[in-house]
Amino acid sequence: MFNVDSVARTALQRRRCREAERQERIFNDKMRTVGVDTEALNMQIKEKEKQEEAAKEEQNAYDADMLHNSKVACLLQSREAKEKRAMEKAIVDYRHQYQQPRCQQEYDLTDPDHCRKTDLGDAQMMPPGLLGEDPDSESRRRRQREQLREWLIQQQSELAAERHQRKIEEQRYDQSRVDMDNKALQLQSTETERRKAATLATKEYNLAKIEEKRHQVEEHNDEGVDVEPTLGMVGVPGLCPSSDRRAPPESLQHIIQFQKYQIEEKKRVELERKREEEQHDRVRLDSARTALLIERKQARLNKQLRRHLDSTNVKLAEIHKQQKPDIERGCIDDSFFSKFNTCSR
Repeated sequence: MFNVDSVARTALQRRRCREAERQERIFNDKMRTVGVDTEALNMQIKEKEKQEEAAKEEQNAYDADMLHNSKVACLLQSREAKEKRAMEKAIVDYRHQYQQPRCQQEYDLTDPDHCRKTDLGDAQMMPPGLLGEDPDSESRRRRQREQLREWLIQQQSELAAERHQRKIEEQRYDQSRVDMDNKALQLQSTETERRKAATLATKEYNLAKIEEKRHQVEEHNDEGVDVEPTLGMVGVPGLCPSSDRRAPPESLQHIIQFQKYQIEEKKRVELERKREEEQHDRVRLDSARTALLIERKQARLNKQLRRHLDSTNVKLAEIHKQQKPDIERGCIDDSFFSKFNTCSR
């Protein structure tokens, strides 16, 4: 009888042995390797290349098989077509050879040559209603031709109506385009005339103001009174009159001197701005140099403090060892670490 417990114990013992071997192999410093296993990687690369070559060969074989099957299918199709044509030709030959009208059912089987013996006049006088004849074939064909003619006439009328409707729509569209163009031209001409009228009115107003100013200047020159600056403003469409109420310069020499003064003032402002930028650059460089010196000083100080702390710790450790050479409590040896990491997983 099959014992399940013995099989389970055997499997458990096998797993325990495998785990013990794995622990011995992994926790052994002499056998264990740290880093990348190049041999395993090379083996994986070779296996992958072999798999790719096998897949490529399989694909090539599949392509060759497909090409062979395609050629076979083409040959079979051509052969089937030839056989079909040969069979049709054989059927036609058989009908011409063995299925003559005199051998059909409507003829007298006891006299196969009855069709040859029958005259044309006697054949036309044969009564209708025999097998294979249609007495109403002519009337049916006539009705079919009339119906086909009516259909053709209806289609032609529908096409003519559709072309007429399309032509009317195109004419309406062209007329609407022409009306829009005319309206645009009319609006453009109206706008042009309005602008011309506004320009002429402005020109006449400016000429009138100039004439009025000239008369006022002449009258005031005769009387010896200065003219107000506001009377010299001339209206220009789209621009506001100047708000400058200063008196005009007395002569060209004053204008030149004023321009020279502006140039010198601009140069002076640029020179001051350049000096301020240079002063700011010097201040930034000085501050950066000072910060660097402070950082270096702080690093030296930290280094000294660290060195002093290390020496102090070393001295304290030596003193502690001299005072208590044997410390039972808190003593840790290699057996303490063997209690951890007992599993290799």
